[in-house]
Amino acid sequence: MDILEPIKQRRSIRKFKKDSIPTEVIDKILEAGSWAPSGLNNQPWRFMVLEANEKDAIAQFTKYSSIIKAADKIILVFMDKDASYSYEKDLMAIGACIQNMLLYAHKQGIGSCWLGEILNQRKEVQKHLGILENLELEAVIALGYPAEKGEKGERLALNKLMIK
Repeated sequence: MDILEPIKQRRSIRKFKKDSIPTEVIDKILEAGSWAPSGLNNQPWRFMVLEANEKDAIAQFTKYSSIIKAADKIILVFMDKDASYSYEKDLMAIGACIQNMLLYAHKQGIGSCWLGEILNQRKEVQKHLGILENLELEAVIALGYPAEKGEKGERLALNKLMIK
């Protein structure tokens, strides 16, 4: 099993076909996220899946509304502050959780885009959704079958990333 190949191939997709992602596939994407490492195995992530009008109502809170509206579904990823033991470590765990979901979706032929700009309006989003105060929005993931191919990926050479 070569995990590096799908890591290198995955790209952010911002345009989607109208096809619907089956619930079972969404459940598997969430399961992949739930297997991310977390300090003390506290699993601080919580998920909300929105589609159709619910999803489109969230689009008003970001300048990337077209991506949310084009997606079949979105996953909102929250930190459960009641389950948290270290804010910074839990943010890193949630990042790993999101990466797991992005990679699993990619392997299933589903395009995804990790949206962070919406966090500028996290309080408004949470108020709109009636989210409890112990939950803090950390990301939105747009999902759908790709209507475009992702841009070519480029990375700095490792020798430029190394600290000597």
